[in-house]
Amino acid sequence: MQIATMKTGFGRQDLILETGMLAKQANGSVKIQYGGTVVLVTACMSKGIREGQDFFPLTVDCQERTYAAGRIPGGFFKREGRPSESEILTARLIDRPIRPLFPKGMLNEVQIVAMVLSSDGEFDPDILAVNAASAALCLSDIPFHGPLACSRVAYVDKNFVLSPTYAEIEKAELEVVVAANANGVMMLESRAEQVSEEIYLEAVKIGFDACKDILRLQENFAKQFGKPKAEIEYKLVDPELKKKVHGLAAEKLKNIYQVAKKEDREDQVDILAKELEESLVSDTCTASQIKQALVEVEKEQVRDIILNSPKRVDGRAKTEIRPITCEVSVLPRTHGSALFTRGQTQSLSVTTLGTGDDEQMIEALEGEKNKSFMLHYSFPPFSVGETGPMRGPGRREIGHGALAEKSLLAVIPGKDKFPYTVRVVSEILESNGSSSMATVCAATLSLMDAGVPIKEPVSGIALGLVKEGDKEVILTDIAGLEDHFGDMDFKVAGTKNGMTAVQLDLKIDGISLDLLKRCLEQSKEGRLFILGKINEALTGPRQELSGFAPRIEVLKVNPEKIGGLIGPGGKTIKKIIAATGASIDIQDDGSVFVAHTDSAKSDEAIRMIRAITDEVEVNRVYPGKVKKVMNFGAFVEIAPGKEGLVHVSEISDTFVKDINSVVKVGDEFKVIVTGIDELGRINLSKKQVPAA
Repeated sequence: MQIATMKTGFGRQDLILETGMLAKQANGSVKIQYGGTVVLVTACMSKGIREGQDFFPLTVDCQERTYAAGRIPGGFFKREGRPSESEILTARLIDRPIRPLFPKGMLNEVQIVAMVLSSDGEFDPDILAVNAASAALCLSDIPFHGPLACSRVAYVDKNFVLSPTYAEIEKAELEVVVAANANGVMMLESRAEQVSEEIYLEAVKIGFDACKDILRLQENFAKQFGKPKAEIEYKLVDPELKKKVHGLAAEKLKNIYQVAKKEDREDQVDILAKELEESLVSDTCTASQIKQALVEVEKEQVRDIILNSPKRVDGRAKTEIRPITCEVSVLPRTHGSALFTRGQTQSLSVTTLGTGDDEQMIEALEGEKNKSFMLHYSFPPFSVGETGPMRGPGRREIGHGALAEKSLLAVIPGKDKFPYTVRVVSEILESNGSSSMATVCAATLSLMDAGVPIKEPVSGIALGLVKEGDKEVILTDIAGLEDHFGDMDFKVAGTKNGMTAVQLDLKIDGISLDLLKRCLEQSKEGRLFILGKINEALTGPRQELSGFAPRIEVLKVNPEKIGGLIGPGGKTIKKIIAATGASIDIQDDGSVFVAHTDSAKSDEAIRMIRAITDEVEVNRVYPGKVKKVMNFGAFVEIAPGKEGLVHVSEISDTFVKDINSVVKVGDEFKVIVTGIDELGRINLSKKQVPAA
């Protein structure tokens, strides 16, 4: 195959697609370049379908090689290991918009692999990976209803920037990733600093318009260099079988949908499925086919109820939110805790406060960075009444945790105002719709319970959509059944002042900007309602930290004194830590963070630090320790590296004939500085120390 290249303008650079040189044995392979960043994406499809398979096995992997940024991996093993959080989030970013564009009934295994080959440290490769994945699928013989395009827009200093750099994203009030096809928006991923819906929609429109050029590029690229699509077998439900199942199950399903509890409803559906199997299984009809037909009938009925009835399946109005309860301080020994329950979704959120030593160090393509706010999301199998292995976090847990963390970033105080490392853990104890947004609400409460001075409380809401032709119904606070059979999962988090995060995923072929605007308006109503419930439980951050949390004091010392504070080989600072038990973090700019759960020990550590770093003051009293005794007086240490002379005449109010009779090495007593001569020598007195 010949090497083929095409490009289009995108932001401040050209977006370049290339095929025919790399990974030629893949069904589709595209190298994409933007500036000095290069990503290779391949698409492969299995030749057949596994025995008994009844789902579409799409997997997406992303690999960020450190050589791309001219570095060798850190750690003992000098090679890349398990996927980083960044790689997992990029893989999810690719997966979410392309998954709905594969033909219905397709069961051949498809794998997308994105490899970052070069990074200029300016542009995030995730957008390139999404575009190259779509281009590789369009070029390949894999059936795919593409193309799909992706762009990023930032709102920086009141201006919209297309394809922003890392530095611009860092200071942006709003960052929006838009994935779209010719029919409309397919996916959104956003972080914001409490922005309005109007600003957000304008950013989406700019991103959507930019996607049109990339769509045209991919269409021309596939037209000239693409392969004919393969003829594969599609596993669709037999219309005759579906008709039989509908006749036997429709009325029973209507009664089942009246059951309020999710687990009871699911049990009755399982019983119905077994009854259908007993009556319909034959040589030409398997249990798996019957289950698929029942799912199709369920889907039609649920969607019909939503579209044509005033109430939803669980009896709620279209904009009604399930009952909410908020509790705080639910755990006795944690720094902050809260329990947020909405319907059958429940998040137990726990906040822990730590010091600078607890910050997470992240080795990323753009360089190393420290992270002082972390939110971790856990989804155990019992939360949905199932059994399963308890392993490390999966991709879904990483994604949901990242969304909730993004939702709260805008209100977390800076290190200058709150010098703590903050970790929030959300334990999902029950789940029936939007546990990530329940996490946002529970995390807000636990942060305030811990005394973290967040700028504003944050709440989150999930919306759904059922769309048939021109008929559209938007649902507020979707339950699991509506998420499963609906067309959209639209999550919005924010404060009373504006949005902080948005995530949109679709199962249909795009939505219009007008529909998106209506969704944002409806989400705002729900968000503000939930904020009211949060405020009823806790009106703001507690004024006092938990007694179990460390107290952090911040000192500013002369940077030139840092060497003396640390001491040779860290001897001086280790001595202070050993004596007080305090955690001490010293920054190059002269900031010293002292943390301890015991305020008296913290004060002692501060006193010792001040004694070393502060200039010696005349008429100030210091605790001293005798280091050397001479006939004319004693040399007394008042701070590490700082000694002065107590002349024999300043030892006592009475005459001292032999100094060794009243003072010996190691004695400790208070002294006062009586003077400092032109050579910097310190004169001390024991007898002039004021009486306590």
